[in-house]
Amino acid sequence: EVQLVESGGGLVQAGGSLRLSCAASGFTFEDYAIGWFRQAPGKEREGVSCISSSDGMTYYGDSVKGRFTISSDNAKNTVYLQMNSLLPEDTAVYYCAARKGARESVVAGHCAFYYRMDYWGKGTLVTVSS
Repeated sequence: EVQLVESGGGLVQAGGSLRLSCAASGFTFEDYAIGWFRQAPGKEREGVSCISSSDGMTYYGDSVKGRFTISSDNAKNTVYLQMNSLLPEDTAVYYCAARKGARESVVAGHCAFYYRMDYWGKGTLVTVSS
């Protein structure tokens, strides 16, 4: 059974930090790109960041560059999203997602689009207060 399980969401004040985790199982981790999407009320699901599990290549959405950092611990089949300098605009449900083709998914930009991802977690809520 393919599973992506997010954790680490919560309530923080603007300027604070959170670290999200995505634990993957049921597929060959290094064959996939693993990434994060977010969806705020009334808005489209947005690609936040993505990492190639095979070589560590990364993608970041423009709104989070310089503030968020994605990383992968292949021994644990886990991807992390370190979120610093959080803004109220970052408030959303954050979803972990995976796409077959680790490096290609990042190079070609596929993991910027939610409809191109293969597997999804259930999400974790991040709320940033002003």
